[in-house]
Amino acid sequence: MSILSFIYWAPDVTAFHIGPLEIRWYGLCWLIGFAIAYFVVQRLYKEQKIKDELFDPLFVYCFMGILIGARLGHCIFYQPDYYLTSGKAFIEMFLPIHFMADGSVKLTGYEGLASHGGTLGLMIALWLYVRHTKLSIWQVLDNIAIATGSMACMIRLGNLMNSEIIGKITDVPWAFIFQHVDTMPRHPGQLYEAIAYALLFLILWYLHKRMPEKIGTGWYFGFCLTYIFTFRFFIEYTKEIQEAFEASLPLDMGQILSIPFVILGVWCMVRSKK
Repeated sequence: MSILSFIYWAPDVTAFHIGPLEIRWYGLCWLIGFAIAYFVVQRLYKEQKIKDELFDPLFVYCFMGILIGARLGHCIFYQPDYYLTSGKAFIEMFLPIHFMADGSVKLTGYEGLASHGGTLGLMIALWLYVRHTKLSIWQVLDNIAIATGSMACMIRLGNLMNSEIIGKITDVPWAFIFQHVDTMPRHPGQLYEAIAYALLFLILWYLHKRMPEKIGTGWYFGFCLTYIFTFRFFIEYTKEIQEAFEASLPLDMGQILSIPFVILGVWCMVRSKK
């Protein structure tokens, strides 16, 4: 197949500037996804007649849990040989900076976030949230699950704009040539995931309208985990490994970390029926 048949992909990672401030597509996608999830859960709380003052702190917990969990997850699961072997690298794990070879410090933002760590961080944050508000943990988890697909979709679109988490070389006609990476046609794994997560959001929004009585049982949370991480397990076969050590493993790190979440999701769905 002619290389001209493929999709050439080389967007600028910067969306726009506000004076000297650079707004990147990845951060913008995060913000849009978070905003959509915010309004979705706010509407769910109103439908369930949960007091406004109990909703207000929710997204502070969510934002911090996702960000801290995703950052630590990437550093510990994917690059422990770097972040856990020196004091400066350990500081970089928590602060959005990089210590340069000449001794200077560069502001980089958080380069490296892992969805598995973000999910675990979110679950811990929600546990702390319900301890503070005395709401049902299953009700909160189900509400967050219904909105999760929208944010997950936007995060993967941010990865696409950054030309990161690229797929394996392929000759399918919709292959992308990520010109910031190389000149080979590859699976757009980020786009596959974004579409899958957008579909998840539509499915759960439709189901919650048909089965509102299931909110609070943990079924929606279980379905969300099972759907996302089952898809994530299989989509990994189309993606390049992120770190060299994964080449020696029978499954890559994304697949290994997905298995416990699939098991937890199935357990939640079974438990919800009792």
